[in-house]
Amino acid sequence: MTRKAAMLLSVALVSASAWAQQEGVLHKVETNVFRPKHQPFSEDVVKRLKVPEGFEVSIFARDLDNARMMAVAEDGTVYVTRPEQKDVIAVKEGDPKPRKMASDLDGIHGIAIRDGRIFLSTVHAVMAADLNEDGTIGKMEKIIDDLPDGGQHGRRTLAFAPDGALHINVGSSCDACFESSDEKAANLRLDIKDKKRTVFAKGLRNMLGFDWHPETGVMWGVDHGVDHLGDELPGEELNKIEQGSHYGWPFCYGDRQPDWASFTMPEGTPKDDFCKTKTAAPALTFDAHASVINIRFYDAQQFPQDYRNDAFVTLRGSANRADPAGYKVVRVNFDKGEPTGTEDSLTGFLSEDRKTEFGRIAGLAITPDGSLLVSEDTNGVIYRVSYKKGG
Repeated sequence: MTRKAAMLLSVALVSASAWAQQEGVLHKVETNVFRPKHQPFSEDVVKRLKVPEGFEVSIFARDLDNARMMAVAEDGTVYVTRPEQKDVIAVKEGDPKPRKMASDLDGIHGIAIRDGRIFLSTVHAVMAADLNEDGTIGKMEKIIDDLPDGGQHGRRTLAFAPDGALHINVGSSCDACFESSDEKAANLRLDIKDKKRTVFAKGLRNMLGFDWHPETGVMWGVDHGVDHLGDELPGEELNKIEQGSHYGWPFCYGDRQPDWASFTMPEGTPKDDFCKTKTAAPALTFDAHASVINIRFYDAQQFPQDYRNDAFVTLRGSANRADPAGYKVVRVNFDKGEPTGTEDSLTGFLSEDRKTEFGRIAGLAITPDGSLLVSEDTNGVIYRVSYKKGG
């Protein structure tokens, strides 16, 4: 379903359930679909948004259509991928309108900037180009062009590790199935110089967002749970991503629980044994089906000291549950490099009766002055969260 078609849907709940038999036991497969009615952008939307005391939210840019992932250059220019428009735009505070930097990029989504170069990903390819002094993008070169096919999760994301390696998310092609490639449902590590890549971690259904803790250098990622276990299972995941680890999909969910409703079985090991002994459990979970998209650690100076080295996470908003969840940005508190809990950071995109939404949020970025940018890809707005009290 396209974004425009979804926006035209009236409020409705569709439920489906069935029974799957595995090893002689019946397991219930249950899915609810509910899409809150979409409300177009207006100035009133900004007024309804809520942030913690001392913070304020404002509009950084608007009328951007399908604005998804963002990367910020040293001069403050914000580069944004727009999958539906198949292009990359540049937005800078004070400019009257965004500038189109690249076009005709079918499947464009991931973006990263490092050492004066911009890196972009489509379904199959990773490309790079120099950033010119005027903010334009130089000649594009393909680094790789043979990433696996997309299927259900065809949007790739990019981020650079502290050691300079480029990591790439490749989501699963389905809800729960066997994949034809080890590079699917995995995080890949690419050496930019020799263009060699390896599977860094696997069993990740769709880890669109990942980042590295500023102090420990440990990688953390947010992953989507499966759709067929009802409204409350499984929770979306925050995982400590370690090289060579398996994070359960498609055999397990949550705290290494076997997914008996899925017909997939690991080779050579009973499913319950595999989940308990061969996979890593999430560090914490968010609401089920909240559609976790992005994570960014805060290492700037504008926000209060206790925000340093905490993470922000976007929950775009659910479709596969009867009672909507997500539609907000949450802060993940870290202590000594480990997550200790979450709290709401930017809310108000969902009405109090939970039947209307005012935008579905996606990307995160931090500006040179330490403000947090949040992209919203249905109305095409980038919001800025700033700290004003004693900042």
